[in-house]
Amino acid sequence: MTDGILNISNVQVSGSVSCVPKTKITNLENPLFNSSEEALKFVEMTGVEEKRHLESGVLVSDLCYEAAELLIKKLEWKKEEIGVLIMVTQTPDYLLPNTAIILQDRLGLSKNTACFDIPLGCSGFVYGASVISSMLTSQGFKKGLLLVGDSSSLLAGIEDKALSPLFGDAGCATAFEYNEGKNINFKLWTDGSGFQSIIIPDGGYRNRFSEESLCLMEDKDGNKRTKVNPKMNGTDVFSFGITQVPREMKSFLKQMSKAVSDIDYFLFHQANKFMLEMIRKKLKLGSIQVPYSIIKYGNTSSASIPLTLSLLGNEARNKKIAICGFGVGLSIGSGYFETGDVFVNEIIEYEGY
Repeated sequence: MTDGILNISNVQVSGSVSCVPKTKITNLENPLFNSSEEALKFVEMTGVEEKRHLESGVLVSDLCYEAAELLIKKLEWKKEEIGVLIMVTQTPDYLLPNTAIILQDRLGLSKNTACFDIPLGCSGFVYGASVISSMLTSQGFKKGLLLVGDSSSLLAGIEDKALSPLFGDAGCATAFEYNEGKNINFKLWTDGSGFQSIIIPDGGYRNRFSEESLCLMEDKDGNKRTKVNPKMNGTDVFSFGITQVPREMKSFLKQMSKAVSDIDYFLFHQANKFMLEMIRKKLKLGSIQVPYSIIKYGNTSSASIPLTLSLLGNEARNKKIAICGFGVGLSIGSGYFETGDVFVNEIIEYEGY
């Protein structure tokens, strides 16, 4: 590590497949809003025109499973060669065991595969990528799968007009493998003093689940939620996003000796289009450099970066890519990698209902 930069040698990103549910929710027709004017205002502010929701009985692990199966098939990987499987999610199948362990068996991977979960949201893809890359370069593993995703629509209060129309569901699988001469770089940042800015107050061991946890409460803006639904201080999160995120990305690029013009695509966590546009302009990025998945898929938490990558399709081949996840924690993860001429990259709809 040099000046806060985690330089990882001999690791490449070989591809990514994203899986989304078939069910579409269109916000201009969302019955949660009291009028078409209210719905239009929300869409203009957040950029979320539509999003995808899981069907009853389907979990984000199901989406990740289908994405992983297709990715393995497209890459022509042998499953016994996959040495590590990491699942990044805040909506696991169970409190225990880890969902990655369940998916190891479901995918038919070797019992020698190292498997564990990382319970992170918005910055989770970057943090997970840094962990799996480090394991490949230091532990002798040749291939690894990073699965990320959240069923955020199940977390948000159904009467919360600030968050419910914002969140969509998605699950993604990204392939990492040992390849001499290839490199990937990261910078991680954390400010735990802002932990209450995005929080689910009850249900953990600090505030145990109780009958009171399910009581519906209304805030000053008319949003209704319980203590087991996420609560966000919008002002604090917005301020954090438009100040600290550009600052961290500028620092990362400077330490990497990269100019903005050196990067083909900047893939940001898809928090809010208005916020992202402010970040883009502060960094003086061209509109083509910053693709958006939030318009059609909403804020998909940890899945938003690989989902945006998948949205590029073949345009992601032979490209220089910077990534930045930011949010819950508060935390920020920045990264940089280059893709090759054979790069699996697509979005599929979940077929396993």
